[in-house]
Amino acid sequence: MQYTIEGTPLPVAICRLAPGETMITERGSMSWMSPNMKMETTSNGGFGKALGRMFSGEALFQNRYTAQGGEGMIAFASSFPGSIRAFEIGPGRELVLQKSGFLACESSVSLSVHFQKKLGAGFFGGEGFIMQKLSGYGVAFAEFDGHVVEYDLAPGQSIVVDTGYLAAMDATCSMDIQSVPGVKNALFGGEGLFNTVITGPGHIYLQTMPISSVAGAIRPFIATGN
Repeated sequence: MQYTIEGTPLPVAICRLAPGETMITERGSMSWMSPNMKMETTSNGGFGKALGRMFSGEALFQNRYTAQGGEGMIAFASSFPGSIRAFEIGPGRELVLQKSGFLACESSVSLSVHFQKKLGAGFFGGEGFIMQKLSGYGVAFAEFDGHVVEYDLAPGQSIVVDTGYLAAMDATCSMDIQSVPGVKNALFGGEGLFNTVITGPGHIYLQTMPISSVAGAIRPFIATGN
Protein backbone atom coordinates (compact mmCIF):
# COMPACT_ATOMS: atom_id res chain seq x y z
CA MET A 1 0.00 0.00 0.00
CA GLN A 2 1.24 3.46 -0.93
CA TYR A 3 -0.29 6.69 0.33
CA THR A 4 -0.14 10.47 0.32
CA ILE A 5 -1.64 12.90 2.83
CA GLU A 6 -2.85 16.09 1.17
CA GLY A 7 -4.57 19.32 2.13
CA THR A 8 -4.90 21.61 5.11
CA PRO A 9 -6.72 22.34 7.38
CA LEU A 10 -9.01 19.48 6.27
CA PRO A 11 -6.55 16.82 5.09
CA VAL A 12 -7.20 13.56 3.29
CA ALA A 13 -5.21 10.30 3.16
CA ILE A 14 -5.23 8.89 -0.38
CA CYS A 15 -4.20 5.23 -0.52
CA ARG A 16 -3.25 3.13 -3.54
CA LEU A 17 -3.65 -0.60 -3.02
CA ALA A 18 -2.18 -3.52 -4.92
CA PRO A 19 -4.65 -6.18 -6.10
CA GLY A 20 -6.00 -8.07 -3.08
CA GLU A 21 -4.86 -5.52 -0.50
CA THR A 22 -7.43 -4.45 2.10
CA MET A 23 -8.03 -1.33 4.17
CA ILE A 24 -10.21 -1.18 7.28
CA THR A 25 -12.10 1.90 8.42
CA GLU A 26 -15.02 2.99 10.54
CA ARG A 27 -18.44 3.50 9.06
CA GLY A 28 -18.59 6.77 7.11
CA SER A 29 -14.84 7.42 6.94
CA MET A 30 -14.46 6.57 3.24
CA SER A 31 -14.54 9.72 1.09
CA TRP A 32 -14.00 8.44 -2.45
CA MET A 33 -12.60 5.35 -4.15
CA SER A 34 -12.07 3.60 -7.48
CA PRO A 35 -14.90 1.36 -8.75
CA ASN A 36 -12.94 -1.87 -8.20
CA MET A 37 -12.84 -1.45 -4.41
CA LYS A 38 -15.12 -4.09 -2.88
CA MET A 39 -16.75 -3.12 0.43
CA GLU A 40 -17.66 -5.59 3.18
CA THR A 41 -19.13 -4.66 6.57
CA THR A 42 -17.83 -6.82 9.41
CA SER A 43 -17.51 -6.97 13.19
CA ASN A 44 -13.78 -7.64 12.51
CA GLY A 45 -12.96 -10.00 15.35
CA GLY A 46 -16.37 -10.96 16.68
CA PHE A 47 -18.92 -9.36 18.96
CA GLY A 48 -16.49 -8.91 21.88
CA LYS A 49 -14.06 -6.74 19.90
CA ALA A 50 -16.94 -4.88 18.27
CA LEU A 51 -18.40 -4.06 21.69
CA GLY A 52 -15.00 -2.88 22.89
CA ARG A 53 -14.70 -0.52 19.93
CA MET A 54 -18.15 0.89 20.69
CA PHE A 55 -17.09 1.66 24.29
CA SER A 56 -13.96 3.42 22.99
CA GLY A 57 -16.06 5.76 20.87
CA GLU A 58 -15.96 3.93 17.54
CA ALA A 59 -18.58 2.15 15.49
CA LEU A 60 -19.83 -1.34 16.36
CA PHE A 61 -18.98 -2.53 12.85
CA GLN A 62 -16.12 -1.76 10.49
CA ASN A 63 -15.87 -1.62 6.72
CA ARG A 64 -13.25 -3.60 4.76
CA TYR A 65 -12.29 -2.29 1.31
CA THR A 66 -10.38 -4.68 -0.97
CA ALA A 67 -8.86 -3.91 -4.38
CA GLN A 68 -10.10 -6.41 -6.96
CA GLY A 69 -8.91 -7.01 -10.52
CA GLY A 70 -6.10 -4.44 -10.38
CA GLU A 71 -4.74 -1.54 -8.41
CA GLY A 72 -7.31 0.26 -6.27
CA MET A 73 -7.56 3.76 -4.84
CA ILE A 74 -9.41 4.89 -1.71
CA ALA A 75 -9.40 8.15 0.24
CA PHE A 76 -10.17 8.91 3.89
CA ALA A 77 -10.81 12.55 4.78
CA SER A 78 -10.57 14.25 8.16
CA SER A 79 -13.89 14.97 9.89
CA PHE A 80 -12.63 18.12 11.67
CA PRO A 81 -9.99 20.81 10.93
CA GLY A 82 -6.67 19.39 11.98
CA SER A 83 -4.10 16.80 10.98
CA ILE A 84 -3.91 13.25 9.67
CA ARG A 85 -0.86 11.25 10.73
CA ALA A 86 0.36 7.90 9.44
CA PHE A 87 1.88 5.45 11.93
CA GLU A 88 3.91 2.31 11.26
CA ILE A 89 2.48 -0.12 13.81
CA GLY A 90 4.52 -3.14 14.88
CA PRO A 91 5.76 -5.12 17.90
CA GLY A 92 6.98 -2.54 20.42
CA ARG A 93 5.36 0.24 18.38
CA GLU A 94 1.78 -0.02 19.61
CA LEU A 95 -0.14 3.25 19.81
CA VAL A 96 -2.89 4.46 22.16
CA LEU A 97 -5.38 6.95 20.70
CA GLN A 98 -8.02 9.34 21.94
CA LYS A 99 -11.66 8.47 21.34
CA SER A 100 -12.60 8.80 17.66
CA GLY A 101 -8.95 9.25 16.67
CA PHE A 102 -8.83 6.18 14.45
CA LEU A 103 -9.33 6.85 10.73
CA ALA A 104 -8.19 3.78 8.76
CA CYS A 105 -5.55 1.05 8.68
CA GLU A 106 -4.20 -1.90 6.77
CA SER A 107 -5.97 -5.17 7.52
CA SER A 108 -2.94 -6.49 9.46
CA VAL A 109 -3.42 -3.76 12.11
CA SER A 110 -5.71 -4.54 15.03
CA LEU A 111 -7.89 -1.91 16.75
CA SER A 112 -8.92 -2.76 20.31
CA VAL A 113 -10.10 -1.14 23.51
CA HIS A 114 -7.41 0.13 25.89
CA PHE A 115 -8.20 0.40 29.59
CA GLN A 116 -6.20 2.78 31.74
CA LYS A 117 -4.63 0.94 34.69
CA LYS A 118 -5.64 3.57 37.23
CA LEU A 119 -9.34 4.08 37.84
CA GLY A 120 -8.90 7.79 38.50
CA ALA A 121 -8.05 8.26 34.83
CA GLY A 122 -11.33 6.66 33.94
CA PHE A 123 -13.66 8.73 36.06
CA PHE A 124 -12.03 12.14 35.64
CA GLY A 125 -9.71 11.99 32.66
CA GLY A 126 -11.77 13.60 29.93
CA GLU A 127 -10.75 11.11 27.24
CA GLY A 128 -11.51 8.56 29.89
CA PHE A 129 -10.85 5.17 31.24
CA ILE A 130 -11.32 3.67 27.78
CA MET A 131 -9.13 4.68 24.86
CA GLN A 132 -8.12 2.89 21.66
CA LYS A 133 -5.06 0.74 21.03
CA LEU A 134 -3.49 -0.04 17.66
CA SER A 135 -1.36 -3.20 17.53
CA GLY A 136 -0.33 -5.85 15.00
CA TYR A 137 1.73 -4.53 12.11
CA GLY A 138 1.22 -2.18 9.16
CA VAL A 139 0.22 1.42 8.46
CA ALA A 140 -2.57 3.13 10.39
CA PHE A 141 -3.99 6.63 10.00
CA ALA A 142 -5.21 8.79 12.88
CA GLU A 143 -6.88 12.19 12.82
CA PHE A 144 -6.06 14.88 15.37
CA ASP A 145 -7.82 18.16 16.15
CA GLY A 146 -5.82 21.21 15.15
CA HIS A 147 -2.02 21.32 15.05
CA VAL A 148 0.02 18.47 16.58
CA VAL A 149 2.89 19.05 19.02
CA GLU A 150 5.12 16.09 19.90
CA TYR A 151 7.28 15.29 22.93
CA ASP A 152 9.62 12.45 23.86
CA LEU A 153 9.33 11.52 27.52
CA ALA A 154 12.21 9.78 29.26
CA PRO A 155 11.50 7.01 31.80
CA GLY A 156 9.76 8.61 34.75
CA GLN A 157 9.45 12.00 33.03
CA SER A 158 5.93 13.48 33.13
CA ILE A 159 3.92 16.22 31.50
CA VAL A 160 0.66 17.75 32.73
CA VAL A 161 -2.00 18.17 30.05
CA ASP A 162 -5.39 19.83 30.18
CA THR A 163 -8.31 17.52 29.46
CA GLY A 164 -8.76 16.68 25.80
CA TYR A 165 -5.35 17.83 24.55
CA LEU A 166 -3.81 14.34 24.61
CA ALA A 167 -4.26 12.96 21.11
CA ALA A 168 -2.07 9.84 21.19
CA MET A 169 0.81 8.23 23.02
CA ASP A 170 3.06 5.22 22.77
CA ALA A 171 1.64 2.25 24.64
CA THR A 172 4.72 2.39 26.90
CA CYS A 173 3.43 5.65 28.43
CA SER A 174 1.03 5.71 31.36
CA MET A 175 -1.76 8.16 32.15
CA ASP A 176 -3.09 9.30 35.50
CA ILE A 177 -5.20 12.13 36.91
CA GLN A 178 -4.26 14.76 39.45
CA SER A 179 -6.54 17.34 41.03
CA VAL A 180 -5.85 21.03 40.55
CA PRO A 181 -4.19 22.21 43.80
CA GLY A 182 -6.07 24.72 45.91
CA VAL A 183 -9.81 25.23 46.21
CA LYS A 184 -9.66 28.71 44.67
CA ASN A 185 -7.64 27.48 41.71
CA ALA A 186 -10.02 24.58 41.13
CA LEU A 187 -13.22 26.62 41.40
CA PHE A 188 -12.22 29.91 39.77
CA GLY A 189 -9.19 29.13 37.63
CA GLY A 190 -11.27 28.16 34.62
CA GLU A 191 -9.15 25.06 33.96
CA GLY A 192 -11.45 22.49 35.56
CA LEU A 193 -10.91 20.31 38.61
CA PHE A 194 -8.47 17.76 37.17
CA ASN A 195 -5.49 17.53 34.85
CA THR A 196 -4.10 14.55 32.95
CA VAL A 197 -0.55 13.43 33.76
CA ILE A 198 1.32 11.38 31.15
CA THR A 199 4.52 9.64 32.24
CA GLY A 200 7.19 8.13 30.01
CA PRO A 201 9.00 6.43 28.56
CA GLY A 202 7.50 7.10 25.16
CA HIS A 203 6.41 9.58 22.54
CA ILE A 204 3.25 11.65 22.95
CA TYR A 205 1.14 13.69 20.53
CA LEU A 206 -0.77 16.73 21.77
CA GLN A 207 -3.48 18.52 19.78
CA THR A 208 -4.05 22.26 19.90
CA MET A 209 -7.79 22.39 19.18
CA PRO A 210 -9.78 19.59 20.85
CA ILE A 211 -13.30 19.45 19.46
CA SER A 212 -14.63 19.48 23.04
CA SER A 213 -13.00 22.88 23.62
CA VAL A 214 -14.43 24.22 20.36
CA ALA A 215 -17.91 23.03 21.35
CA GLY A 216 -17.57 24.75 24.73
CA ALA A 217 -16.46 28.01 23.12
CA ILE A 218 -19.40 28.24 20.71
CA ARG A 219 -22.07 26.91 23.09
CA PRO A 220 -23.00 30.39 24.45
CA PHE A 221 -23.65 31.62 20.93
CA ILE A 222 -26.00 28.80 19.91
CA ALA A 223 -29.70 29.55 20.32
CA THR A 224 -31.37 27.13 22.71
CA GLY A 225 -34.82 27.65 21.26
CA ASN A 226 -36.24 28.80 24.61
